[in-house]
Amino acid sequence: MIIDWHTHIAAPRMREAGIVEGNWPGTIENVLRLHDEVGLDWSVIWSPSHYLRSMELGDCHTALVASNRDFAKLRDAHGDKILFFATTVPGGGEDFLREVERTVTEDDARGVVINSSHRGAYPDDPEALAFFELAQSLDIPVIVHPPAVGFGEERMDNYSLASSIGRPFDNCLAVGRLIVMGILEKFPDLKLVASHLGGGISEIIGRMDYAYEMRDDDTVLGPYTPLHITKPPSEYLKMMYFDTVSYHAPAVACAAQTVGADRLIFGTDAPNLISLKQRGLDLIAEAGISGADLAKVLGGTARGLLRI
Repeated sequence: MIIDWHTHIAAPRMREAGIVEGNWPGTIENVLRLHDEVGLDWSVIWSPSHYLRSMELGDCHTALVASNRDFAKLRDAHGDKILFFATTVPGGGEDFLREVERTVTEDDARGVVINSSHRGAYPDDPEALAFFELAQSLDIPVIVHPPAVGFGEERMDNYSLASSIGRPFDNCLAVGRLIVMGILEKFPDLKLVASHLGGGISEIIGRMDYAYEMRDDDTVLGPYTPLHITKPPSEYLKMMYFDTVSYHAPAVACAAQTVGADRLIFGTDAPNLISLKQRGLDLIAEAGISGADLAKVLGGTARGLLRI
């Protein structure tokens, strides 16, 4: 079984409102065409929520309710191939929590996507604790995905640096903060999934472990207080899942060696870029994943999380 966990499209009402330009390739038609061309069993569609950065909280809620309902309709129209994830703002408050519960229990959303940051707020902020409690109780995966750009955008306004550098930076920071701020300590059954291999966190997790080991000596690395975790950060990293959208086979191999192939989930980020669909599959082979591990990455792990 092959499941593409990471497939962005623009909900119809986003196009009607002019949030996404008409020629953007993220359409259900392109998803279905590529799904058949590559030979997938399931595609999971979800919103590219970069547009939320320009909205106040009330407008975000209105837009997300409309988007979630649009995605449910698209799933209904293509129920033999398509599943969907809802989208939310984790620290948005009670209205957002009710919408997550509604779209999971009534529309059968198989997970919920959050941005790694939203207008300066990060998902480890206290306002988001009720969201993680709800997600754990609903037993759904929470997918952490970067926004249009996070911190440092003043130095990333050319050469596509916001996309190639800024988004992974923000994703990596959010995952690191979720670990050291104790979110997985508080919610050990939470199914947390970092998109884009967590922005490269597998490459730097050794530095996080070293900082934890040196926490009683702040003369060089700085303070490590208050302490929210009871074991090295790498142990919490192994409690998470990571999708394989990275565009670089050695990065996939590094993640497999760091957290285990059974924690990797195949994704392509297509049809944002049409060519990424086949290249995403080729990347897994180039990373040297084979045999039983290959079956887990391409669909086995996702199948369990999606309850297929």
